[in-house]
Amino acid sequence: QVQLVESGGGLVQAGASLRLSCAAYGSSFSSSTMGWFRQAPGKEREFVGAISWDDANTDYKDSVKGRFTLFRANAKNTVYLQMNRLKPEDTAVYYCARRRFGTSWATIRDDSRYDIWGQGTQVTVSS
Repeated sequence: QVQLVESGGGLVQAGASLRLSCAAYGSSFSSSTMGWFRQAPGKEREFVGAISWDDANTDYKDSVKGRFTLFRANAKNTVYLQMNRLKPEDTAVYYCARRRFGTSWATIRDDSRYDIWGQGTQVTVSS
């Protein structure tokens, strides 16, 4: 069974950095576009960023541009979300997800276009 497992979350102070990992088990994800989403308490899940299978394309939510960076190590079946200069408003549960094959990059922020999701990892940023 294909599975995504996130790790790397934690409690940090504002301005700190964290690196989230998303490891894929049961199947190779080297040809998959991968996305990260987050959900804060009482809010809807929102797009954070996505990276194409070949690293050629990335997209980020405006509020994290310049602070968050996506990269992947296909040999390790792992995608990373490097988060720098964290802010309290970044507090949320972070999820990685695999994008359905054959979907357009134009809809990269649409969570309904992702078919496999991890269980999430909590990120808490204190002020």
